[in-house]
Amino acid sequence: MIPAVMSGVYLTRHGGSDALEWRDDIPVPEPAAGQLLVRVLAAGVNNTDINTRVGWYSSDVSDATEDVGEDADIEAGGWGGALKFPRIQGGDICGAVIAVGDGVNSVKIGARVTSQINIPRPTPENPFSYVALGSELDGAFAQYCLLQENEIFDVSASPLSNEEIAAIPCGFGTAYNLLNRSGVSKGQNVLITGASGVVGLAAVQLASQFGAQVTGIAADEKAKAVRQAGAKDVLPRSATLPTQQFDIVIDVVAGKVWPDLIRALKPGGHYAVSGAIAGPIVEADLREIYLTDITIHGCSFMSRDVFSGLMNLIIEGRVKPTIARTYPLRDIAQAQADFQLKNSAGKLILLP
Repeated sequence: MIPAVMSGVYLTRHGGSDALEWRDDIPVPEPAAGQLLVRVLAAGVNNTDINTRVGWYSSDVSDATEDVGEDADIEAGGWGGALKFPRIQGGDICGAVIAVGDGVNSVKIGARVTSQINIPRPTPENPFSYVALGSELDGAFAQYCLLQENEIFDVSASPLSNEEIAAIPCGFGTAYNLLNRSGVSKGQNVLITGASGVVGLAAVQLASQFGAQVTGIAADEKAKAVRQAGAKDVLPRSATLPTQQFDIVIDVVAGKVWPDLIRALKPGGHYAVSGAIAGPIVEADLREIYLTDITIHGCSFMSRDVFSGLMNLIIEGRVKPTIARTYPLRDIAQAQADFQLKNSAGKLILLP
């Protein structure tokens, strides 16, 4: 029996945690043709959902995520611009299929599934077009969620737990895309910023599996976790970075350290970015980029084929995310506050 209403969290506007509203009367969506309804088993906490809540993606914002005023007057603060409120956020999902719409025949009732957070929907006019689960589409911060048949991944065969599956899409998906776009391979020297964070730890683990020599940047108290993930060396955040030592820099931090990250690259090196939690506005000396043939990769769009490579690793049990703590979904405000304190190395998970 599928109920008529469900419990979940509405984002009612851009702002602080008071913009999150717990509701017990949210209508349960019905799957249309090509859609399936999943019961949410676990949902991850990630920086993307917080960025969306506070409106950080607006071009009017130039501060780090934690410095965005909770009362800022922001209109178009989602990945794709203006959001439709109320919105159910939650880009990290593990769910069980409980109903399907007409024409759905590739997935069975009861299958355990997940989805990309940035779902590719390319068009002839824009081959890099995508929509974000929890931003343009209602996501996992509720008991049920609608997904498209051709956009889900069946992970029933994976040995990972529901919580671990929910830790994959944003963190490991972002990391896998960064490594893929920048061409990380065996024997390369790779520098990873924010290495103790969700994306950073995933990037360390994946790059090490690819055979790269990984150096992470992390707080001293989290260095052990970064080494356990596969890093050969860990530099403190205050360290002076060596010049022209790395083949690739994987960055989710940016901010004031950005010029030093470029200088740390060897001639012909690659810089890949998919986050700017320390601040999106950076200062560059273009001579340090073109005179040393540096390639810069902005990484948000990820094809289904690329994400499928990550899913194969998940099904084979070759990667394993670290779960730091779980919370009832009702405690989302506390979970996001704890996430922003960055005291834990690993993923925070919400359970409906």
